[in-house]
Amino acid sequence: MATSTINAQITVSPLTPGIGGVVSGIDLTRPLNDGAIAELKDALADRLVLFFRDQPIDHEAHIALARAFGGIHIAPSTAPWRVPDHPEVTIIHADADSKFVAGEDWHSDMSCDEAPPLGSILYLHTVPPVGGDTVFSNMYAAYEALSDRMKAHLEGLRAMHDAVVGFGGITPEGMTLPRHSHPVIRTHPVTGRKALYVNKGFTTYIEGIPRAESDALLAYLYDHVQHPMFQCRFAWQPHSIAFWDNRCAQHSAIWDYFPQTRSGYRVQIAGDVPH
Repeated sequence: MATSTINAQITVSPLTPGIGGVVSGIDLTRPLNDGAIAELKDALADRLVLFFRDQPIDHEAHIALARAFGGIHIAPSTAPWRVPDHPEVTIIHADADSKFVAGEDWHSDMSCDEAPPLGSILYLHTVPPVGGDTVFSNMYAAYEALSDRMKAHLEGLRAMHDAVVGFGGITPEGMTLPRHSHPVIRTHPVTGRKALYVNKGFTTYIEGIPRAESDALLAYLYDHVQHPMFQCRFAWQPHSIAFWDNRCAQHSAIWDYFPQTRSGYRVQIAGDVPH
């Protein structure tokens, strides 16, 4: 697949045929004009996740970048890791003292919320010399690869998503964590395409069927979404940014760099209630 030019300066180079695009010729540390925003929206709809190099962005510019694509999503579960004076910004950090890292299990960010984020913009200023990649998987492709019988079986089913799965052991005692029911198959509000919408990081059970059947079905789907044919893998460099669509992509942060440091910040864009 050839590199595409989206205006006189900006280009998007596909990372794999099905997902991921490396964007060049744009400075995200400065306000974007309407044309650039429109072109990046189109690129995100096409590629599902966009990657940018050499973008030493500060908190104000990071927030402004997210606001160019919608409101800001401030997830209740992230309260302990927010940047002081910038509640829109969540700290993403792991080092030699870490006992866990955020996002090792395949997941769609904050699917436990009533209206999960449209997208996430992650900036890493410090990365290990080797390792620390993030892998992304195309949930359109995951849905389309299912048999017609499985698609028919899943259509209309709903599943519970619970923040306790990912945050229950690390948030302050007594903190109320969100849990909400969403369709197992959701329709993307922009593209109109169907996507698989259950994930190991937050989904606990499928409603309306026996728990044993739910467990078996979810285990199959969790394995299915990890198929290499659906994936792309991003190798971080200092001051890189990844911008992904949580409505149609899952991701997994690989913790293969202990005890090295991987550190940065994430801002999320407000989304809609899945349908």
